[in-house]
Parts: sequence; C-alpha cells; structure tokens
Amino acid sequence: MSNPNKFSQVKDLVMSLEGDFEKFYEKGNSAAGTRIRKGLQDLKNLSQDLRKEVQDMKNAKSE
Repeated sequence: MSNPNKFSQVKDLVMSLEGDFEKFYEKGNSAAGTRIRKGLQDLKNLSQDLRKEVQDMKNAKSE
C-alpha cells in the first residue's frame, strides 16, 4: 500500500531548504550551499523511491 506521507516529506524537505537557499544566494554562506546540496541529494533519493512506488502500484493495477 502507498505511503501518502512521502509526498508530505518531499514538500517538507523542499521547504526546509528555503532558509539555506537565502543564506547561500543572498549572503554567500558556503556552509548553506553544502546543506543545500545534501538536501537536494536527499530529495533526489526520496523522489526516486516515491517514483518507484507509484510505478509499482501502476503496474500492479494493470496485472
């Protein structure tokens, strides 16, 4: 069964990076850039997991 909470996790992760984007782009804080890169990697992994889950559910329905 799908985990509807994963979409919320994606949204929360994106929103949690907002402050670091501001610090990096407006203030030149390089540590914020590191946090952004880590957060985007986490987002990539979470998105890939969610994408696979959706594809698996779609395939299961067509069987």
